[in-house]
Amino acid sequence: MTGRRTTEQRADPTWPRTRYWFDTIVARGTALLIGWLTLLCLVIVIPASVALVWADQDAPTTWSGQLAAVWVSVGQTLKIGGAVGSPLYVVISVLLALVALLFVSTLVSLITTGLNDKVLALRRGRSTVLESGHTVLLGWSDQVFPIVSELTVANSNQRRAVIAVLGPKDKAEMEDEIDTALGRLGHTRLICRNGVTTDPAVVSLVSPETARAVLVLTHEGEDGDAHVVKTLLALEAAVRGRGRPSVVAAVRDGRHQRAADLAAGAHGRVLNIEDITARLIAQTSCRPGLSLVYQELLDFGGDEIYMIEEPALVGRTFGDLLLAYDTSSVIGVLRGAGGVELNPASDRVLGADDRIVLITEDDDTAARADRPPIVDEEAIVVPRAPMPPPERFLLLGWNHRAPLVVEQLDRCVPDGSVLVVVAEGEGPLEDAGRCARSPGRRMRVTVHSGDVTDPRILDESDVLSFDRVIVLGYDDVSAAPGTLGGDDRTLVTLLHLRALEEASGRELAVVTEMTDDRNRLLAPAREGADFIVGGRLISLLMTQIAENPALADVFDDLFTVGGDTLHLRPATGYVLPDRSVTFATVVESGLRQGHCVIGFRLHEGGARGPSYGVRINPDKRERVRLGTEDSVIVLAPKPVAPNTDALSGNPLPESRSRAPSEVEGVA
Repeated sequence: MTGRRTTEQRADPTWPRTRYWFDTIVARGTALLIGWLTLLCLVIVIPASVALVWADQDAPTTWSGQLAAVWVSVGQTLKIGGAVGSPLYVVISVLLALVALLFVSTLVSLITTGLNDKVLALRRGRSTVLESGHTVLLGWSDQVFPIVSELTVANSNQRRAVIAVLGPKDKAEMEDEIDTALGRLGHTRLICRNGVTTDPAVVSLVSPETARAVLVLTHEGEDGDAHVVKTLLALEAAVRGRGRPSVVAAVRDGRHQRAADLAAGAHGRVLNIEDITARLIAQTSCRPGLSLVYQELLDFGGDEIYMIEEPALVGRTFGDLLLAYDTSSVIGVLRGAGGVELNPASDRVLGADDRIVLITEDDDTAARADRPPIVDEEAIVVPRAPMPPPERFLLLGWNHRAPLVVEQLDRCVPDGSVLVVVAEGEGPLEDAGRCARSPGRRMRVTVHSGDVTDPRILDESDVLSFDRVIVLGYDDVSAAPGTLGGDDRTLVTLLHLRALEEASGRELAVVTEMTDDRNRLLAPAREGADFIVGGRLISLLMTQIAENPALADVFDDLFTVGGDTLHLRPATGYVLPDRSVTFATVVESGLRQGHCVIGFRLHEGGARGPSYGVRINPDKRERVRLGTEDSVIVLAPKPVAPNTDALSGNPLPESRSRAPSEVEGVA
């Protein structure tokens, strides 16, 4: 078919020549183009006017009359009057008509150009946002999508909510990307503006001085934290003396947090991404299933943490507060003078200036119980002193967050525990070796060289002998040449771990770190497994703090190892197994042990989404039946264990074909 069309074009070159002639005329300038268009118009209009006069039954019969009629038709068609009279009169009327036509055409052109410029300016997103009480996002990254999604859910009970995004991309492009990723935003209106976030004049376009909260998004690249600091400075310059919005930002490197704090000012809160991610990985490694609990608390889809004033409960003890609400779970007190107390002593009295920290569905659903809850005293188990045994941890992979993970893990593991690191590459091995030689550790750390994507290395490492497995992705810059990096390496490692689970018939307690939440959906792991996607969790945390700045201290305490943090404890430590009891009975049992019970996880539903067996803040009047494999979610201090031998379990092989080689000099 193509060959036949080419042959026809060569046989009849009229169309290509016509196009070439037209292109030549256009290229030679406006004057020549106007001349040819005028000639073409006359060639069409004059014969058509002659045909109209000839077809008119009332047309004049004389030649002069017919010519006059043709002239009138041509003049009316071309809007040049078509007046009849003396030659001078006709010429002057034509000139006046041409002047009027030129004036009107110029006016229409100016109006059209002005409207086009205005439309283009609006599409470029350069107009000022005249809103108040809105939420501002400065910057553009993958954080945009979870933050906008969560803000939309948080604003679902508001009739008029506005989110303003200022980013370096084209306005229409940003709107299209958000619409493609999230779809309709309900009652929330999205406004996008284009510009650099480090220019105070550009930042002023989104009216941050009248905003309820401003979120400064992370910036990609090596200078990402510097860009965040400059954006905070530009924001301060834009709102100086005109308003004080709540500001939330995040930096990747803890060394830059102090500078970012200074730039954010007294009303700002800067999160350390690496530190928070390391804390979550360490806590989840010690308490499998904890990532699902944090996911429930951080998103706005279920129950969240709120602070409320309750004058009717002033003077009551914290123990009384725990059972004062049927559909809310009390976890602490926000002091009037500042600061948060999570799980304080049961005899701590609520002051007049204090606010209650609790978990509830929304900010208006915390209603006090009409009557005391039913507690089954016979089902409550007498608490026993916790004696957690030492545990063996296997860390597969290494990145720049790994030293922080090891440091945080050392604070929460039982005394006498062991951590074995398997890593590859000169840089990661040296870094891991220095970490292992650090004095004063409560757990013993050994480092071995090996490729964690090689199934033979995993077989020889005796993965199944470990209580917990942590999988970290290599930094792209630290991965050995020719090897996988980042999430790709993690996915391959998970494939091999899944094969080991299937071959042995045993489930491994695996905690996986990923950088891209989209890769989590590809992960070959069992349903309900623990995944720490730092970027997404930080986005959720930033959104929570933007909605309620007081939550910054609450989550800081929750993430701090050594204080009162979240745990998943065996349900048999609170109530008799397989016995129908009210949830208030479980709360009362926890109260007697100094714990705040906020929910439970059913083993039977652990592999079924979306909650994977996790129930946060159930109604205290609801009857539950907890078995021997179920867990209770509590806010409690870390259990204290006696000192025990650090070397329990089977050591790694030292001399075997393709066995990982131990780093020299590591204890």
